Amino acid sequence: MNFFQHQDRARNRTRWLLVLFALAVLAILTVVNLVVLLVLGGMEPAEHPVSMGEFLARHGGVILLTSLLTGSVIGIGSLYRTLSLRGGGAVVAWQLGGSVVDPDTNDPLRRRLRNVVEEMAIASGVPVPDIFVLEHEDGINAFAAGYSTADAAVAVTRGALETLDRRELQGVVAHEFSHILNGDMRLNIRLMGILFGILVMAVLGRQFMYYTHHVSVRRTRGNQGAMAVLAIGVTLMLVGYIGLFFGRWIKAMVSRQREFLADASAVQFTREPEGIAGALKKISVAGGSVLRASPEEVGHMLFADGALGRMFATHPPLLDRIRAIEPGFDPEEFHALRERVRRHREALRAAAEEATRRETERTAPSPGGLALDADSLLEQMGRPGVGQILAAALLVASVPRPLERAAHSPEWAPELVCYLLLDPEAEIRDRQLLMVAEALGGESEGQVRQLLEMEPWPAPELRIPLLEMAFPGLKRRPEREMETLLALVERLIHADGRVDVFEYALARMLEQHVTDARNPSDSAPAGRRRLGDVRVQALDLLGILAHHGHPEDPDAALAAMNAGLSALDMAAAGRMPVPDGWPDRLDASLERLDALKQMEKQQLLRALVVTITHGGKTVPAEAELLRAVCAVLHMPLPLLDAAQEEPAAEGS
Repeated sequence: MNFFQHQDRARNRTRWLLVLFALAVLAILTVVNLVVLLVLGGMEPAEHPVSMGEFLARHGGVILLTSLLTGSVIGIGSLYRTLSLRGGGAVVAWQLGGSVVDPDTNDPLRRRLRNVVEEMAIASGVPVPDIFVLEHEDGINAFAAGYSTADAAVAVTRGALETLDRRELQGVVAHEFSHILNGDMRLNIRLMGILFGILVMAVLGRQFMYYTHHVSVRRTRGNQGAMAVLAIGVTLMLVGYIGLFFGRWIKAMVSRQREFLADASAVQFTREPEGIAGALKKISVAGGSVLRASPEEVGHMLFADGALGRMFATHPPLLDRIRAIEPGFDPEEFHALRERVRRHREALRAAAEEATRRETERTAPSPGGLALDADSLLEQMGRPGVGQILAAALLVASVPRPLERAAHSPEWAPELVCYLLLDPEAEIRDRQLLMVAEALGGESEGQVRQLLEMEPWPAPELRIPLLEMAFPGLKRRPEREMETLLALVERLIHADGRVDVFEYALARMLEQHVTDARNPSDSAPAGRRRLGDVRVQALDLLGILAHHGHPEDPDAALAAMNAGLSALDMAAAGRMPVPDGWPDRLDASLERLDALKQMEKQQLLRALVVTITHGGKTVPAEAELLRAVCAVLHMPLPLLDAAQEEPAAEGS
């Protein structure tokens, strides 16, 4: 199952979730009304019996009012929780007591965590998510939360940070990235909002049970309201347990099987089954995975079960997950592992630093990104392999220290974006620096000059990764400042009177990530359109890609475009679209193409790859344009193999 099929499955599961929620609400309403009718029946005079039909007709208004009140409590609870989560993954992490891992942290364990997450994000072709540590949680656990890759957050417990070595931590992070890339994360946060209304009934039931337990029965004995009070208490307790039952049942239905899939994806990402298997084993012997904060609400999104002894557990048993990765595992090994963890737990901080050094020095045969082949790309999208992860690690390691510090600093991230857009020609560059001073102030202009003096020109392959590394810092800037920055980016791009491919790619990726992060719940990975509805836009997109791949050879560009059209089962074109004004035309085309269904997007991506690989080579302009197109269309593009790219002048 590839990225698009996973996304389509997540979309279908969301519909199924709504059906299950409706059934749960219906069951709760039925129980509440039955209890109300029993109470009313007990209050009917025995000497005047009535038929069932007459009884229901007499109390129809009560039944309606009870249903409206109960449904309103559930609906308002779900709506309230859904609205409270509109801020995305960081909101969930903060509510669970998470603290942000500072980009420039000097703590070796947090630095190791940030490196692992950055490598995984760059390899996957998505913005670096916010990174949190749950400081008050001793158990070994983690989660990813958010609506889209632009507002995603990855959090690990302090227990995981201090107990797992780098390989095991990488396995856990890879497991969470599987949830991010396969659409599970979006489903998880929606599940939190929808089920909260049901769980509210459970909370009310527990509170009333506590109240009735502490109210003396003797004080209410003989009181005519005693029966009513007890009936309300019993009803709320019953409804509360029914709510818990359905909430756990729905989460178990949604969650259990996908944990096996995420474990398998983690093995595929890292090619080291010992990593995630080792993390699962340590959960078994080193304190478990219990979460103190809200395990009932967030249990379905954790790496391992956040509570003990629950019916309808959201995760398969640990032993089953370990044996799925290591079929020959013997539980007797737990004894030796427990002793080993006990002896070495205090020394893990130093060991983490050594593991980081060894990981940096490791070599692998022909490390690199993903080869530009349509079948390989579709298979690896959303599931980067060890080649992409190693290539990402090498890219991150090659970033000059001043640029790395700027990318990790919220105070320097906007200036880094401006620095990436500076023109090599001195006269144009001076005009751009003046624009920076006008828009952001003299201090920002000075910071851009400092970056330029320390590192005159970054390597081309580092420019997009630097933007992805800077994105967590950019998200923390006020909304007005980001609007100013986006407007400034457009001015910097047009300072020389033309737009090259890198400038277009940076601007569109930045704008898309900011938009998705600002309104995460409105971000949708797919729509309802079919390719037949957007033939003109698809033709224009393929033509623009083909033109930038063969700017000096119109015949070769036409052949490449027609190869892409053939992959879409569309008729060949007799001539190329006019290249003039391609940025505005591409913007208009992408806006409509983003509303394609998931499987239609898969077919479009295949056509894009066929187009840019036609003729046996791919130039950097095509690769950068493909990355921007995939970002706008919500398709995470894995790190590509730079060896296949040949230098070429970028289109104007």
